[in-house]
Amino acid sequence: MYNKNNTLFIYCVFYFAFLYIPVLLLPIFSFNDSFHMVFPLKGFTFDWYIQMWNKSRLHQALFNSIKVGIIASVVSTFIALFAAKAFTRYKVKFHGLSYGAILLPFIIPEIIIAVALIVIWTSMGLKLGLIPVTISHILFCTPFCMLILISRMEGFDKSLEEASMDLGENSFWTFWRVTFPLLLPGIIASLLLAFVISFDEFILAFFLSSSDQTLPIYMWSQLRFPKKFPHILALGAIIIIVTSLIVMTAYWLRNLGQGKKKDFSIGI
Repeated sequence: MYNKNNTLFIYCVFYFAFLYIPVLLLPIFSFNDSFHMVFPLKGFTFDWYIQMWNKSRLHQALFNSIKVGIIASVVSTFIALFAAKAFTRYKVKFHGLSYGAILLPFIIPEIIIAVALIVIWTSMGLKLGLIPVTISHILFCTPFCMLILISRMEGFDKSLEEASMDLGENSFWTFWRVTFPLLLPGIIASLLLAFVISFDEFILAFFLSSSDQTLPIYMWSQLRFPKKFPHILALGAIIIIVTSLIVMTAYWLRNLGQGKKKDFSIGI
């Protein structure tokens, strides 16, 4: 007898195997005592991790990526928070047009955005570097943040805000004491996801970074030299583990508290 659940399970297994097995090979080969990614493994070693740790250019690129990622995630989440509140709480004029405009970076290829930004930036006589990279990452991360916060706000009980206003609180203190604590898991999830997206982004940084390399640009530059390839595998393995943990944490925070409904009625 045909079973849809079994078919779906088999499809999921093949899909995730196709997607993740090549990625999972990176941590395996990062411990291989050879310059070549081939089986069987020649031996087990930590030398590539030690070599990676001693690269000063890598440290600078890592610092640049962290700096850009933190600024981009904070600013994009700040913008997305108020945009999400406007879309979920108020009747915004030209709602569909405004919503589509914010989500436009999803549709436009990154290379088009990069070329447009580099033309605008250089036409104003400004130098390329981490500042235009940060601005481009804010533009790119904002739609992701807004979707996370909109989904969080749509599950928010509006009667809590109404009760706060009825009890004499103004709009600011209602937001700070009632809305913000309930939205905090979604805000943190937005910050984490935006940081990961910015940290891993390559195309925008490639066009706009100039001599200030971010970590993906550093990794790309090292791939041209076969002897430097193993320490890039070690770096890639660490990035996979760390970013996976951050994304899973963001997903957990995004859904925190939404599965349970509590009675917030006030007894008199």
